[in-house]
Amino acid sequence: ADLKMIVTIEEEGVPEEVDGACEELGNGKVLKAFVGKEERDGWLNFREELKAASPDFERPRGEEATENSDILLAYFTSGTTGNPKMVNHDQTYPLGHILTAKFWQNVEEDGLHYTVADTGWGKAVWGKLYGQWIAGSAVFVYDYGRFDAGRMMEMVSKYGVTTFCAPPTIYRFMIKEDMSRYDFSTLNYAVTAGEPLNPTIYNRFLEATGLRLMEGYGQTETVVAIANYPWMNPKPGSMGKPSPGYEMVLVDKNDKVCDVGEEGEIVIKTDIGRPVGLFVDYHLDPEKMRNTWHDDYYHTGDTAWIDEDGYFWFVGRADDIIKSSGYRVGPFEVESALLTHPAVLECAITGVPDKLRGQVVKATVVLTKGYAPSEELKVELQSHVKNITAPYKYPRIVEFADELPKTISGKIRRVEIREKDKPYPVINALECKACERCIVA
Repeated sequence: ADLKMIVTIEEEGVPEEVDGACEELGNGKVLKAFVGKEERDGWLNFREELKAASPDFERPRGEEATENSDILLAYFTSGTTGNPKMVNHDQTYPLGHILTAKFWQNVEEDGLHYTVADTGWGKAVWGKLYGQWIAGSAVFVYDYGRFDAGRMMEMVSKYGVTTFCAPPTIYRFMIKEDMSRYDFSTLNYAVTAGEPLNPTIYNRFLEATGLRLMEGYGQTETVVAIANYPWMNPKPGSMGKPSPGYEMVLVDKNDKVCDVGEEGEIVIKTDIGRPVGLFVDYHLDPEKMRNTWHDDYYHTGDTAWIDEDGYFWFVGRADDIIKSSGYRVGPFEVESALLTHPAVLECAITGVPDKLRGQVVKATVVLTKGYAPSEELKVELQSHVKNITAPYKYPRIVEFADELPKTISGKIRRVEIREKDKPYPVINALECKACERCIVA
């Protein structure tokens, strides 16, 4: 990453990890600073350096003046499909988040906005800094160790949060609680992004609060690029329509624009210029740039379809699409079907190699409190999906787990499940008797 300095907190084990990484890289030129009270050999004390710094700041002028095109910051992607990528944004990036805060999150001047996101990930500045402050809203920050939905809702009630943003996983945990115990009278607006929103969650949250969940879509590389805005009627499960300033279409593998109802990759058109908020490049990775951004399209790697009203419907990451017996199965539809069953708290749909079908659908399921794994429940879940979706989409393999692998930002790492299943001893799904964790039908 061409690193010149690293600043970190004095948390147990973190400075040691940094020392080890620098030693492994053989880079003795990296300045290391920590925010803490103790002294460490080879490290600067951030607080002491801050005290010694001059309070006067002279704005650079002339050739040294900051340009709009200068790099402002870099974020790492969450790595849901592979290793994280380092994404560079320029000085116009904060302005792009006016869309995010004012027009999607609908923050209020003198209101109190709360976005559930760990600092350090792109989603943090989606909801904790630029757009909210530009729009005149205060920001509520709540740090927690292990997530507790009840405790979080207590904070929303106690401090009078007016607008709220969280990934669908958080809402999923919220609706499993008795939400009638909490006071949401100050809450005027709620949005979600990060993963597709299951319609069941939308409806349950609406029943509990009277608020419609307004889904949005974006990446570390963008600001909010597609969303259900206040002036729109949301369709539960749809990401909405392209944001102002963003021209977006779906294309097939030959970059031909897809028709209504046809599945394709989401791309951002850049033929007339780069939209405000879209990233500049992947740091020191020109090959990734060539593969991702070409022919006046930025390729998101996500697939969707568009209905006759222009609403985008998420299908999955291109890497997550399952190809089984000639059919293409998007994980979101099957996950949405499973999540309507009361026994399912969380789930992830992946493809498992199969000699006969190419791939078969596998469900990794985390159960709700009060339910226990059993062969009967596995069959019941399979039948449940068959009754909701096309029969060929049901999970032939069902595996129960205590938790799903996730990124630090809370997104499900289906790639990790797929990696674990690569040596899966399935010769043919109909013949699989290799382990006791799964049932195949």
